[in-house]
Amino acid sequence: MTHTVRSTCCYCGVGCGVLIHTDGERITGIDGDPQHPANFGRLCTKGRTLPLTTGDVGRALAPMLREARDEERRPVAWDTAIDTAADRFAAIIREHGPDAVAFYLSGQLLTEDYYVFNKLAKGLVGTANVDTNSRLCMSSAVSAYKLAFGADGPPTCYDDLEHADLVLFAGSNAAYAHPVLFRRLEEARAARPGVRWIAIDPRRTDTAAMADLHLAIQPGTDVALFHGMLHHLIWEGRLDADLIDGHSEGFEQLKNEVRAYPPHRAAEICGIEEKDLVTAADWFGEAGAALSLYCMGLNQSSHGTDKNLALINLHLATGQLGRPGTGPFSLTGQPNAMGGREVGGMATMLASHRDLANASHREELAALWGVPAERLPAKPGLTAVELFDALEKGTVKAVWIACTNPAHSMPDLAKVQAALKNAEFVVLQEAFSDTDTAPFADLLLPASSWGEKEGVVTNSERRISRVRAAVRAPGDARADWRIARDFARALQQRLAPHEPDLFAFDSPEDVFVEYRATTVGRDIDIGGVDYALLEAAPQQWPLPAGEKLGRARLYTDRVFNTASGRARFHAVAYLPVAEAPNARYPFRLLSGRLRDQWHGMSRSGRVPQLFEHVAEARLAMNPGDMARRSLADGDLVEVSSKRGKLVLPVEASNETPSGSLFLPMHWNGQFLQDVGVNLLTLPARCDKSAQPELKHAAVRLEKLDLAWRCVAVVAGNVQVLLAKLRPLLAGCRYASLSLVGRERPAVRLTMAGESAPEGWLERLDAALGLAGGPDGLGYRDEKRGIDKRAQWQDGRLVAFRLAGETAAEGWLTEIMRQGGGWSFPRPWAFLPSAAAPAGAPAPVRMVCNCNGVSESAIAAALKAGGSLAAAQAATGCGTACGSCLPECKRLAAATLAQTEHAPA
Repeated sequence: MTHTVRSTCCYCGVGCGVLIHTDGERITGIDGDPQHPANFGRLCTKGRTLPLTTGDVGRALAPMLREARDEERRPVAWDTAIDTAADRFAAIIREHGPDAVAFYLSGQLLTEDYYVFNKLAKGLVGTANVDTNSRLCMSSAVSAYKLAFGADGPPTCYDDLEHADLVLFAGSNAAYAHPVLFRRLEEARAARPGVRWIAIDPRRTDTAAMADLHLAIQPGTDVALFHGMLHHLIWEGRLDADLIDGHSEGFEQLKNEVRAYPPHRAAEICGIEEKDLVTAADWFGEAGAALSLYCMGLNQSSHGTDKNLALINLHLATGQLGRPGTGPFSLTGQPNAMGGREVGGMATMLASHRDLANASHREELAALWGVPAERLPAKPGLTAVELFDALEKGTVKAVWIACTNPAHSMPDLAKVQAALKNAEFVVLQEAFSDTDTAPFADLLLPASSWGEKEGVVTNSERRISRVRAAVRAPGDARADWRIARDFARALQQRLAPHEPDLFAFDSPEDVFVEYRATTVGRDIDIGGVDYALLEAAPQQWPLPAGEKLGRARLYTDRVFNTASGRARFHAVAYLPVAEAPNARYPFRLLSGRLRDQWHGMSRSGRVPQLFEHVAEARLAMNPGDMARRSLADGDLVEVSSKRGKLVLPVEASNETPSGSLFLPMHWNGQFLQDVGVNLLTLPARCDKSAQPELKHAAVRLEKLDLAWRCVAVVAGNVQVLLAKLRPLLAGCRYASLSLVGRERPAVRLTMAGESAPEGWLERLDAALGLAGGPDGLGYRDEKRGIDKRAQWQDGRLVAFRLAGETAAEGWLTEIMRQGGGWSFPRPWAFLPSAAAPAGAPAPVRMVCNCNGVSESAIAAALKAGGSLAAAQAATGCGTACGSCLPECKRLAAATLAQTEHAPA
């Protein structure tokens, strides 16, 4: 019998409520929760396809142990796995001290998971070497909030989206990264046509294209822009004297700093028109309510905290915070990056926004935990980049990695891989067994995943939501908090056997109750929150005991969490990016997100339809730059930095400014011959937040002439097929895997090289099952190096492989995408022309993922109906999750303009 479980989406920091439909054994469907205040029933393409990411294939199902680096891992019992890990960690701690071990966690863990790990590291081991991949995405926002307001936490809420008169997007392509919030913004602007949008982004993203003003600044010049805007606002007298004089400090120093940034000079630094900078400043100063939304474009920088502070300065100087529709709003990247910050699960903080360097804070927490105060570390531990540097140097001997994939997500990946190889002992606690990090693990521990977990998460607006299990975890997988607890207990028996059990938790609710006690009396006080209250509705913090509702907005009384109670202006200086283009590396490489993929694709990469909008990793380049280098769409190039090189196809993109290149962050060694964009990025990091500069790197590119090409598409169980094909990627000059189709999904492999690698085609055919037989057909021309095969089953094309000549792959792949229906003579599969034969489908580019509507279908409906509304009625495009609406609107504008100017 099917029933429904209320829970929370596991993707971005919006924190959408979901209704999981299950038959008790498996998850059968999903809907947005109409009662959840984060999304009111909306879901994006990724959230809508979550049920398709479940299943056993590709999951870690049993503890796997490797006792020596030259051995294969073997399955072991949980007791053996935990005891082995405890023995290894205890021995290292005794010999080398507590700082010789480290824990690297994830913003996708639940708050309870995070709490146990943090207590384990700081309360038992006595090390602050517990950091998280949130260091890579949100730590600059954390640092800026603390420096400006005295405490971490956005002072805003989602309701402000509807109240803002001006919305400023800074380094945020919200249309892709936070599409559910973007829908609210679109609806708010439609309801109040006077609302203005400003987008600050070097690229003309979907968000920027919909803005009233797009400031396409040179990468990394945000501080100069905000200083130039503030200079103009000071000159025009558009300041909030009450806040500046009565509720802040440091404004005179800031005023002296911004004197050097008159609009003309700031605009010159930023590479924009002075009038556009002045317009942006005027709109901000005139707005009754100005809201800033910012994300990785500000944070992932060697000066990320300064960029955040310069934007916060604008809000403080104009009094744009503490009221509906105002404030600097950092949009969190991961589902529980906020929860990790709350429990102190990072190397630079203690639980509930306490400071490591504050002796009274350490004493408070030690008393709550029942441990000696001197055990708690008094100085920050190793942050993400430092942690892996220490592994490479050997000063950290063992690392425990939970729910994250640093072999893909960290910068300068060659060094990270070397560090993992050098480590004495690597534990990976992970739901999926096929991530880039998995091969480095000496001990792989199977963890439960979405739909199998119990606990809480906190979204971008400080709202705590329940996560509930709908099904049991497969195999021997266990909840993350339980794995951490069992290891902590075993380690305590070895390090502090005479102390009371520090980890007497029998449920995630037990963990939550203890965490809640650490918050009482703090700015993050949730003394009034319990599981029963969260069963009724998600709640925002702070919510002290005795109160009924959490606080939607902070600092409404203009009293801040600093010692003086005043906000702090910061006179930060503009500094250029850490690695600027030069004669040898003349291009800027920018990285970012796609609409339908998520982080390292360990989850979203399991869903074929999420590849339909963007099928493979491509390097986006300005068309003019391509023309000057005689490049065409699909040409292979080698893009290289000082740290590594990648081979990729290039594509023309009007979104990308001249002199820059763009590569999505998602593609990795599971889908490419190499580990992706972070092979090229640099480990330079912000001196205040330790967040690395993942957005900018100086690169060069070279056109390659790889004459021998191969394309193969095969239908079947895509996870099984991917596992068979991935070993074939290694050693290829260029190779890429992607998924195709919906009802009958398939895997697509493309490969290029100077010539066919020895024995490679034979291994490929064996993996694809292209061995011939009555339903198979082949064609070979040894002289020209051409070798083709195809396979049919029950009248359907189920596999083809074209080597040496691949012109027909477009229409053959489209047939496979549509299910393989075949109505042609079979030898036509080997036609040498790219032109599809009569009756064969032409390749299409999908725009609306939810309803499977292509660009060509939308264009035809637009021409027939004369409006986007008519096209939506005819095709359904943009009527489900709405993630494709920005692109549909752009397509409508271009198509209808062409129709108007077409000759009669």
